[in-house]
Amino acid sequence: MSNFSSQVRLSSNLIRDARYRISRSFTTIECHRPTIIHKKGVDIIHNPWFNKGTAFSMTERDRLELRGLLPTSVQTVEQQIERFKTDLKRIQMNARDGDTISLAKWRILNRLHDRNETMYYKILINQINEYAPIVYTPTVGLVCQKYSGLFRRPRGMYFSAADRGEMMSMVYNWPADQVDMIVVTDGSGVMGLGDLGVQGIGIAIGKLDLYVAAAGINPQRVLPIMIDVGTNNEKLLKDPLYLGLQEHRLEGEEYVSIIDEFMEAVFNRWPHVIVQFEDFQRKWASKLLHRYRNTYRMFNDDVQGTAGVAVAGLLGAVRAQDKMMIDFPKQNIVVAGAGNAGVGVLKAARRTMARMLGNNKDAFESARSQFWVVDDNGLITEERTNIDNDVKPFARKAKEIRRRGLNEGTSLLEVVQEVKPDVLLGLSAVGGLFSKEILEVFRGSTSTRPAIFALSNPTTNAECTPEEAFSIVGKNIIFASGSPFKNVDLGGGEIGYSNLGNNIYLFPGIGLGTLLSGARIISDGMLQAAAECLAEYMTEDEVLKGIIYPPISRIRDITKAVAAAVISEAIQERIAEGYREMTPRELKRLSKEEILLHVENNMWKPDYPTLIFKNE
Repeated sequence: MSNFSSQVRLSSNLIRDARYRISRSFTTIECHRPTIIHKKGVDIIHNPWFNKGTAFSMTERDRLELRGLLPTSVQTVEQQIERFKTDLKRIQMNARDGDTISLAKWRILNRLHDRNETMYYKILINQINEYAPIVYTPTVGLVCQKYSGLFRRPRGMYFSAADRGEMMSMVYNWPADQVDMIVVTDGSGVMGLGDLGVQGIGIAIGKLDLYVAAAGINPQRVLPIMIDVGTNNEKLLKDPLYLGLQEHRLEGEEYVSIIDEFMEAVFNRWPHVIVQFEDFQRKWASKLLHRYRNTYRMFNDDVQGTAGVAVAGLLGAVRAQDKMMIDFPKQNIVVAGAGNAGVGVLKAARRTMARMLGNNKDAFESARSQFWVVDDNGLITEERTNIDNDVKPFARKAKEIRRRGLNEGTSLLEVVQEVKPDVLLGLSAVGGLFSKEILEVFRGSTSTRPAIFALSNPTTNAECTPEEAFSIVGKNIIFASGSPFKNVDLGGGEIGYSNLGNNIYLFPGIGLGTLLSGARIISDGMLQAAAECLAEYMTEDEVLKGIIYPPISRIRDITKAVAAAVISEAIQERIAEGYREMTPRELKRLSKEEILLHVENNMWKPDYPTLIFKNE
């Protein structure tokens, strides 16, 4: 009996200890604390962070001196949403074409964002399928192109070449004492649209909207930033309405010194912030990533995020062949495009293959041989002059390819015809690159279920459409794209699934997991854990149907899982330093289920907070 009693006491102690750990970790549950404000009356109504519109209760109207400043009716959140939908339907009815409808939706959403952030994110989260394509790809590309004309009020911060020497003090102009997430761009390589200068701020704003909607980052702690160092877009240089510096871009050490000063300034004020680099042109993206990644909490979504999503999809495509993911190193992959995203995918996929093969020198060499890289000058071989250092490891050996009738600069069509790859992966930013001729040749793939990844954004830059892929190559393919397309009716009740292989599935979870782990850097292992988590998310039945990515409607659940995987990897690598009251020691003791619960309870939810006035 005494032995049994001691076991019961031990079990009770373990349960009590677990509850203690959980209670400690969840003392900072987002959006369930009263909000202290130092303003009353119209100042509250004009502040989008605190404004509730017609949802202010009569008690709040009395306490906060709002009585008489709002219509008499106190409306529920549901009534407010219904009113918004009515406005949106009216605008859609008056719109003339697809672009106009998308821009009209963006305008009305943006106006709501300007006056009531909580309601904006409530609607975005509840109808993420409908509105993610508006605040993000593909509409955000159109918004960036027209941003100078659409601009109504500033959102985020702008640092320019004219601010050299002033950035350390400028960061204190931002009102928030705590910033968790920054998305920064210099507008030099916006999606597949090129140099849009200061107008690229639109992509930073859109990405942070998804950090809030998908990862539950508190919207009061996100900051979009534009680093304006000029533009080489001649049209913008001559546009009298352009809002940025109308001079050619800075280059070389002058450019790097500005980015250095910016990074030092933001981390000086917010030491624990995470900075995501977005849409920097190819020649700077990798250089800046290597320059900062071992010093600051930062990552480049174009290089690392795209890579992770592509690797997850490639692993999913292996599963769709009814094989184990360990068979991935046997896949032959033709990659069209050797820019930031293409190189990032190549590196990540090779690293994944090599790890499966033993993670040694021979493994990396074996993995390298599975890739055939084609850019706008054709097949890349060791004979290519001025080859980029990041691409060089993937250049094919001249003697080897000549045996197969190929040469430096061989066309994509000829490469696909000869290699008969398992996967045709496009990150070229060239719309329609996978022509009818190339798709017909791809039918000769040796794979039991060939895969096409047309990942370039926005929609107009997709290498092919799902209709073209399924109608030409056949019903048994896997298809994924970077921007959303509708599924294809194959007849006879069969569906050709158009998978959305977009970074939205990873970057919110990478950011949230890094934040909650307290890791000082974002390691390759953390990125790999995120990709593998996404690859394993789909069930066997779903994958065998050809569904390798989940629907956007499940984005918060996906993000929670990815964030938990990132945290677990940071713990395993011993780089997790904890977050708020959660110490590294407590974090390490959490079970897998407790980590998931820890993530969920630190995700902000769009509920109106209780407002409490306090004199400054």
